Amino acid sequence: MMDQLWFEMADLRRRSFAKAVWIPLRAIHGVHEEGQRGHLGFREEFFGAGSLAIPVGSKKEAMRLGWSDIGIGHEHRGCVDKGRYIPADVHEADPERPFGIALVLEQRINSSEHSVWHLHQDLVVTLGLLREGDKWVCPDEDYTEVARLSRHPNGYPTLMEIRSDLLRDYLCARNMGLYITSYRNREEVVEDASHIGWTDNPFFQGTDDNRWEGRVTAIHEGGTPYGAETAVFHVSRTDIDPGEDVPVFGFPTDENVSSRSWTFGRHERKLFFVQGENWRNEWIDPSEHSPRIRRDHVPGAVFFLTDASGKRESKDTLVRDSRWLWFKPEVIPVLAHRRGGALGWHTRDTGHVRCSPDYKIRFGVNSIGLVNVYAKDIALLPEWQQRIWAAFNVGPEGGVSEELLASQMRAMPADTTAPERRLADAMASLDEVFRTVTGTPLFRGHPHRLELLHRVHRFRAYDRNGLLAQAKDVARLTADSLDTEALQNLVPPPKGEKWGSLKSLEKVLATVVSAADSYTIMTPLFGVYELRLADAHLPSSEADLAMGKAGIDLSKHGIQQGLQLIEKCAEALERIHMVVRSLAKANPGPDAP
Repeated sequence: MMDQLWFEMADLRRRSFAKAVWIPLRAIHGVHEEGQRGHLGFREEFFGAGSLAIPVGSKKEAMRLGWSDIGIGHEHRGCVDKGRYIPADVHEADPERPFGIALVLEQRINSSEHSVWHLHQDLVVTLGLLREGDKWVCPDEDYTEVARLSRHPNGYPTLMEIRSDLLRDYLCARNMGLYITSYRNREEVVEDASHIGWTDNPFFQGTDDNRWEGRVTAIHEGGTPYGAETAVFHVSRTDIDPGEDVPVFGFPTDENVSSRSWTFGRHERKLFFVQGENWRNEWIDPSEHSPRIRRDHVPGAVFFLTDASGKRESKDTLVRDSRWLWFKPEVIPVLAHRRGGALGWHTRDTGHVRCSPDYKIRFGVNSIGLVNVYAKDIALLPEWQQRIWAAFNVGPEGGVSEELLASQMRAMPADTTAPERRLADAMASLDEVFRTVTGTPLFRGHPHRLELLHRVHRFRAYDRNGLLAQAKDVARLTADSLDTEALQNLVPPPKGEKWGSLKSLEKVLATVVSAADSYTIMTPLFGVYELRLADAHLPSSEADLAMGKAGIDLSKHGIQQGLQLIEKCAEALERIHMVVRSLAKANPGPDAP
């Protein structure tokens, strides 16, 4: 049994939709229901809401509307009034005067189909939203969830909500506010209502815009008011002829109609129906600025370190001069691995990164592994992206990336290639040349090959765990993907010996170059393969030896070690390609040109 405070819902009555992160646009929401209506133990909580976007100048007039005007009983359907068509989304306060628009339209179909709720197309298109199931996300803002539709387990819609900040931006652009009228009900059937101490029945509190009523009603079990009688009126025709094939009945008269009536009382036990109701009307103002839709200028709120003294500046000053900012290398995977993100390479130490499809930022890596970006490029980003960059911003150190300066200032991009790109190119070239020898590619098709190649980049190695994780992925691309059977068809292992994939490739290379050279070529790949298990099986000293095999300088910092790992593997694959090409010339296979 619920106490009096539950029915009075003081906490909910104090809350303001204007202060909420999520604002309801429409609700027919059974928050909770248990038991059978009218019977002991029945309890229900219901929340309903309707809303209109209304011009700011009509606020005073809007505040006269209530639950009966724009609540859930209002149907959204286009109609014709005196020859004039009224669209489904338009609400008219007076004939021929559009007053507001519904941002959610409920399409009622028939008794067999659930209603369909539509988020207004202008809102969706203008904010650039994408519907995914019952959620609307904004791809240009990190795929942030902007609107969401909740459903009952049976499938019908119950609640449509929208994020306050984007809604207010939209309202600002249209010079409108949002008017919400809502109704909340809590009720329970109890055997004893003595715990309810309201002085009047019904009991009233609040104002016209936030009115609450509480009442206690005696009922018979089943829901009939206690002590009430039920009146029954029965009327029937007396001129029925069952023998008529096509009966036609005229208008009823006293001669062809009989009637009788009676009353009866209820005898079920006495119970009490306790109820609290809250009707609320609220106006939500638009935001002061509309940076998304109207492109209003908003003073910069994200600040970046710009010099050794610790000076911090926002977009307002970053756009003025040609200068650069410095960032920790961890920022790159944080951006690239987001939905819609990507990482690409231009030269050995320059590339581009994005965390949203239409915002590509050129960067360079300097001599100590910090990331440089042209300051104005950061200043022109949306604020949510600036916040990500700012979290990794550091003071100037190590100078600006030489290759980035060469490209952006001297207009002479470096003639170098990133090892990340060299690795992918070398694998593709090896597949092609090996196919000319055996008819099959060297690397078996891996279902996640492209995904692994995208994940293999120097920025993952900002710590030792990241370096080891990168080694695992490189090993999956190389040792785990080699076609061992095709290699052993070229050079079968002696009876009783078992060769792994890397050893089999080493033996094939040794048919063209010396065994020592073959081992030297393969050493980085052996080292990477040993590193893949370093965190679980190898002591630290042995892991260091494996890193040495892989061509990693232990004195370097994280991403430089990651760079070396990829670079040495790419060089190994390029050298293997040269050897296999010599093999292909000497022993052309079925696919040789």
